[in-house]
Amino acid sequence: MEQELSREDFLRKYPYAEAEIINNNIDLDVLNDIYNDYNIYKETYERQADFIANTLRTHNKIHSVKSRVKSSVRLIEKIIRKTPERKEKYGDDFQFTVENYKNEINDLIGIRAIHIFKQDWEMIHEFILNTWKVIEITANVRDGDDTKRFKDLDIQIKSRPSGYRSVHYLIEFYPTNEKVIAEIQVRTIFEEGYGEIDHQLRYSHKEIPEVLASNLLLFNRIAGSADEMASLINLLNKNLCEMESSYEKIIQEKDEEIRRLKEKLNE
Repeated sequence: MEQELSREDFLRKYPYAEAEIINNNIDLDVLNDIYNDYNIYKETYERQADFIANTLRTHNKIHSVKSRVKSSVRLIEKIIRKTPERKEKYGDDFQFTVENYKNEINDLIGIRAIHIFKQDWEMIHEFILNTWKVIEITANVRDGDDTKRFKDLDIQIKSRPSGYRSVHYLIEFYPTNEKVIAEIQVRTIFEEGYGEIDHQLRYSHKEIPEVLASNLLLFNRIAGSADEMASLINLLNKNLCEMESSYEKIIQEKDEEIRRLKEKLNE
């Protein structure tokens, strides 16, 4: 179990948080209570994360799966960061508490399913819908992306200025009497590479410098082009395999016809 939350260590790691705590009247004792409560559940969440990840690994279109349980310190940082947003949603009196944080923070358990070709997503989508109770789906896209299939499936679409692409599922289940919500992110291997780099850079800065932002967008376009190229190569390979199979069948039929003619000649 993690140690008690140290205000000094926390503010040293997240210096911007002190102003947010003051501006939003966040009670430090409540933050400490949430921190301690979450530590009680972390081990159970880790087992649930492993179970979800292993279930996803059974799907033959999923290349790899990553799982994690949010660290206690990162949970407190997110609660501080999300408080203004929740106040806009629920009213100025809103505060995170031990009773509500598990429902308000939906990525305590995070699973990432990575696939190779873009067109494989829909089979994975069906697998998730058939395996868990899905309470929310969001397709994160870049401006200009083809979103027709998401619209056909009535999936919420969120345009991300950063160019981040990923389909997020919130699933709900009851391993005990208490409800657990987990987030499954599904993305291609190229989207994963871009997303990891984007995440590291953005968490290194409170506000990302313009020179990094512009180069990240360029990198995003390159990653998107790589996805399209991979899909094209996959389609070409599929067509070539079908042609080879067709030619083999024709050759077999020709050989069989020649064999029959030879038998007739011998007769």
